[in-house]
Amino acid sequence: MQTKWLVAGTTVVLTLISFALARVLWPDAPGAPQPPASLLPLFIGVALVESVAFGLGVSFLVFGGRLMRTFDRGRGLTLLTYLSIGWLLVNWWPHDNLHRVTRFDFGRLIWIEYGFHVTLIASAACVAYFFVTTLRTMQSRLEAPASRA
Repeated sequence: MQTKWLVAGTTVVLTLISFALARVLWPDAPGAPQPPASLLPLFIGVALVESVAFGLGVSFLVFGGRLMRTFDRGRGLTLLTYLSIGWLLVNWWPHDNLHRVTRFDFGRLIWIEYGFHVTLIASAACVAYFFVTTLRTMQSRLEAPASRA
């Protein structure tokens, strides 16, 4: 029970810090176009969701490793999956902010696309593989007693 509160507190603190620092770390370029006032709350909402994901991702990386080690999937796959889950959550905060500050500089934009999109696809594939192999193991363990009967 205590760990849940620690995870929740860490997530909330990191959410607030990342939300507050986004424009400090990635300031708008001078003369950059601004969204109309009617859309600004929607952009703020997305920024808040990305900050929550960042907080959850860091909390998972801090507190989730011990739980991940309980799965018998091999050290390499478990580590890759652990890092992939963290990346799937953490990446949105820098990703979206970097998109915002590139100002359609396609030379910089292509690096963002490869650096984030390709690694996100690889991370999702890793998590899917981990999940499928874990389910197969669980299924075979459940079927083994039934076949002996």
